[in-house]
Amino acid sequence: MAGFEIGWFLTIIVGGFAGWMAGKFLNMRFGIIMNIIIGIVGAVVAAAIFRRFGVVVQGDWLGFLLTSFVGSSLLLFVVKLIRR
Repeated sequence: MAGFEIGWFLTIIVGGFAGWMAGKFLNMRFGIIMNIIIGIVGAVVAAAIFRRFGVVVQGDWLGFLLTSFVGSSLLLFVVKLIRR
């Protein structure tokens, strides 16, 4: 397998799960739906930023989950700062 490409459907599923995990990890009480939406957006943003800087995550969906978790955590942190 030369490279792992993840489709949009799996991006939504994994991103939603990563957003939920990031919300639990950061103890953010925005609600599960908001955490999932932020997780999906964070997954897409993190993937785009990593791709732009040439960072390649080796592996399969687990690598993408880690990328999504990082993006979701950063995005949730920014949303928390804005909502203050």
